[in-house]
Amino acid sequence: MTAELTGTAELTGTAELPSGSLEFAALYAQAQHFYARQMRILDTHDTESWADTFTEDAVLELPTLYEPVRARAALTHYVRAGAARQRRAGRRLDHWVGMLDVRPRADGALRTRCSALVYATPTGGGPRVLYVYVMEDLLVRTHGTWRAAHRRVTRDDLA
Repeated sequence: MTAELTGTAELTGTAELPSGSLEFAALYAQAQHFYARQMRILDTHDTESWADTFTEDAVLELPTLYEPVRARAALTHYVRAGAARQRRAGRRLDHWVGMLDVRPRADGALRTRCSALVYATPTGGGPRVLYVYVMEDLLVRTHGTWRAAHRRVTRDDLA
């Protein structure tokens, strides 16, 4: 099976694990844990730890940017700037990830797709959903932990 994440990155070699198998269940739980941890880190503005959830040469494609953000150092800079904007605006952003689809690949990587809600909570106010995103990732295991090597984010209202 061949799947294309972007026009330049081709993902091939999907391993067919039965969705009811213990091996698949373990991989699925690991992917869920990866996203729960990654979003929690992002929401606390721990930019270095968040960037560490990506590979050194990671690519992040966002619908609001003309060019992808490349490499871990650029990811750190991008998230740090976003956190500063939120503080100046007097609101906190939080992320919720769900509807996770995990496709193991023959090379051991995981192809994932999930929905992400971004909601804002202004100081003294209640939360409000800002965006609904779809995230498509290539997760690879490096040094015993999952990291995103390539993330493509699309926003429903810009599709």
